[in-house]
Amino acid sequence: MKIIIVKNKIEGGKKALEIYRATLKSNARVLGFATGSTPLTTYQELIKSDLDFSQIISFNLDEYVGLQADDPQSYHHYMEENLFKFKKFKTSFLLNGVAVDEKAEIRHYDQLLEKYPIDLQLLGIGRNGHIGFNEPGSSFNERTHKVGLTESTIKANSRFFADEVQVPRYAYSMGIKSILAAKQILLEAYGSSKASAVLRMVQGPMTTARPASILQTHPNVTLILDEAAASQLSKVKKEDDIYANSFKTCQNLY
Repeated sequence: MKIIIVKNKIEGGKKALEIYRATLKSNARVLGFATGSTPLTTYQELIKSDLDFSQIISFNLDEYVGLQADDPQSYHHYMEENLFKFKKFKTSFLLNGVAVDEKAEIRHYDQLLEKYPIDLQLLGIGRNGHIGFNEPGSSFNERTHKVGLTESTIKANSRFFADEVQVPRYAYSMGIKSILAAKQILLEAYGSSKASAVLRMVQGPMTTARPASILQTHPNVTLILDEAAASQLSKVKKEDDIYANSFKTCQNLY
């Protein structure tokens, strides 16, 4: 993994813009987007930029089950307010949270993903290590699916709703196998609350208990982290340096 450490999410957005600029310059035509508070500064930088998305196809990672596209808390609405009404895309595919036939909706999304492979997928990471809405215990081989949200995710997302009761209990999400199919992955994480998840993603064992840990197997992953989110990585690095220096000292003794 390539790790970029920034002072804050504003600087992180600027670094992300550089990656998008390089990706589009390399003739990328399909982008995968994420929602939540993490990528907002990235979207702000994309909006301010001179980048042309008129020939770009986009996909979104997930959507709450039960919310209409025009619901203020739906991810359709989020994308419209934070990117799409400012930048024109050729086509944007988003999951339908009120699909009558859930299995058909999931099957259709997978077919679209196969037809238009994603060049760059943007991700955030949950405190429990989830990516998209792939909660702990999710299979690494799953494609788009309906998932029940954990209490920790519901609580974390309740800040966007009037109260926790209003947070949907289910969502559609690209599966981990779908995410790994992207040619390039960009993951952003900010704040000390994400430090433990980042540590386990980068240096912990690969386990479904920490879904993001599977990103260790992907050949092209870039992490943009602020100092707080990277704080435990720095600690481990220092410990590794101490060990390496001690090892050299022992070698010199012999």
